[in-house]
Amino acid sequence: MSRGPSNLASRIPCQCVGSWLAPQSDQRFRSIATSVTSDRGMSDVRRSVGRIACIGAHGLRERRDGMSDGNAQVKRLGVLGGGTMGSGIAQTALLAGLEVSLVDVDAGQLERARGVIQGGVERLVSRERISAEQGDAAMAALSTAMDLEALVGSEGVIEAVSENIELKQGIFERLEALCVDAKFIASNTSSLSIQEIAQRMTDPSRVVGLHYFNPAQVLPLVEVVVPLTASDDAVDAAWDFVEATGKTPVRVKDTPAFIVNRLLVPFCLSALRLWESGVATAEDIDRACQLGLGHSMGPLATADLVGLDVLLDVAESMQREIGDPNLTPPTILRRLVSAGRLGRKTGRGIYEHSG
Repeated sequence: MSRGPSNLASRIPCQCVGSWLAPQSDQRFRSIATSVTSDRGMSDVRRSVGRIACIGAHGLRERRDGMSDGNAQVKRLGVLGGGTMGSGIAQTALLAGLEVSLVDVDAGQLERARGVIQGGVERLVSRERISAEQGDAAMAALSTAMDLEALVGSEGVIEAVSENIELKQGIFERLEALCVDAKFIASNTSSLSIQEIAQRMTDPSRVVGLHYFNPAQVLPLVEVVVPLTASDDAVDAAWDFVEATGKTPVRVKDTPAFIVNRLLVPFCLSALRLWESGVATAEDIDRACQLGLGHSMGPLATADLVGLDVLLDVAESMQREIGDPNLTPPTILRRLVSAGRLGRKTGRGIYEHSG
């Protein structure tokens, strides 16, 4: 079905986007919708990386010899947001043999994201999980840009910006016009309604949720979130993309917090309340859950890994949607976030982190 010429977006005013409001910098992405760059950084060169290794449920999995690039609907992926999740998603796609255009209006963030991806690829090479040639091919398939125009021609798009509904709505409104070739336009939101994110779009049928988990380049699960407005073609394309990159998809309806966070967030909040009330130390709470419940990581260490700001945002969103008073964030969580102690990404959270 024809969706109109790709240059239509250049004539559409951007009402929206304000800022992408990343946790480390609320000034990022303030002009993303109106700035235009002549060099979109999109490579036209097809790259073959052969049996590229992908991160999967049991570590690294190689693509089957019989799986050619032609079998996948998506060969060129656009990723919005060069933070922790965006760079992890980009690395996963690169190692699966895709071309990736990573967009962030903060040049410094793009440089950091490229460094993170490069470091991840180099570690795989040093551990002989992939060859040096495969690593070089993966990095050659990465382009970065500071304007959404770089996403023109992408066959799939994943948004990985902060949890701000108005921000995401404005971005998706623009993506509809720009990304006419995309089989799906996905949000990596961990808690917001996919249907609400797409509500400003004329045709929201290509919009789904693809919820990755941190670190996205390691953890195998992706929740494929299906709103009532999504077409079967978009859902199938997103599902096939997830599998082609070595991840394990699960299908979930567009409900508050989906599956994992619906279970995890109350667990983490309960652990925070125990710690806040002095019942036990953070270390003992986590140790009890590891040894008593068989968890590989305790709830407080998990909260630090996820990011306490993310946990707070998700908890507040769930509380508004569900109305369960048990989802009200404890005071200690608000204080930690207010103090900038967000967990691993800032070096301090519930625990002190080094390295």
